[in-house]
Amino acid sequence: MSTLIYGKNAVRAAIEANHCQRLLTLERMAKDKILFLARKKGINVQFLSTEELTRMTGNASHQGFAAIVNDYRLWHLEDLLKEIKDKENPVLLMLDGIEDPHNLGAIMRSADAFSIDGIIIKNRGNAPLNATVAKTSTGAIEFQKIASVTNLNSTIRLLKERGFWIYSSDGAATTNYDEVDYERPLCLVVGSEGFGISSLVLKNSDLLIKIPMAGHVNSLNASVAAALLLSESFKARRKGNNGR
Repeated sequence: MSTLIYGKNAVRAAIEANHCQRLLTLERMAKDKILFLARKKGINVQFLSTEELTRMTGNASHQGFAAIVNDYRLWHLEDLLKEIKDKENPVLLMLDGIEDPHNLGAIMRSADAFSIDGIIIKNRGNAPLNATVAKTSTGAIEFQKIASVTNLNSTIRLLKERGFWIYSSDGAATTNYDEVDYERPLCLVVGSEGFGISSLVLKNSDLLIKIPMAGHVNSLNASVAAALLLSESFKARRKGNNGR
């Protein structure tokens, strides 16, 4: 199976990750570094007209580049946990029903920026890993370990057995996100755009944390909330490592 993606950053990342089957571009891009990289890796390059490329990408902002890539790999949870078992304080991100592909892509971009060890999603009720996610992530999707699970609460129980603490973001929490200990094996949970985190996931969490706000709105976009949590965990862990 394959997926069509578009946008310079997404396409470049797919080529770098050896994930690209075929590069689609325009004649005027013939001297772009992306083409040299593709040819160096033996990837077939096909030139299209602007109209053809625009039609193929559904009138998207393709920036002159698209690619046919293999479907994105979804990890089994056990394989992901084995992959990170030797890390001192691994951090996972669990997404409870992120349905907007732009939000999912933006979250992956933040996860890459702040060195998250893996992302856990449900196998139903989440945005699919598609071209919009790839472009919005600016190619970060290529470097994320994404585990798909059937049930988040069963997953939480397993993570607790493996020593992980579960911190869930909830506007009704009494503890601020910058007042907690991030120097431990950790799974951060972010909820859906419209409904937040399910009540059972909240109940099974070790700690509910909130992002304090002083303005007129009472909530943040899911990708913005995730970025703040990931940034804070990264800052705390980096500070702790520097202090040792």
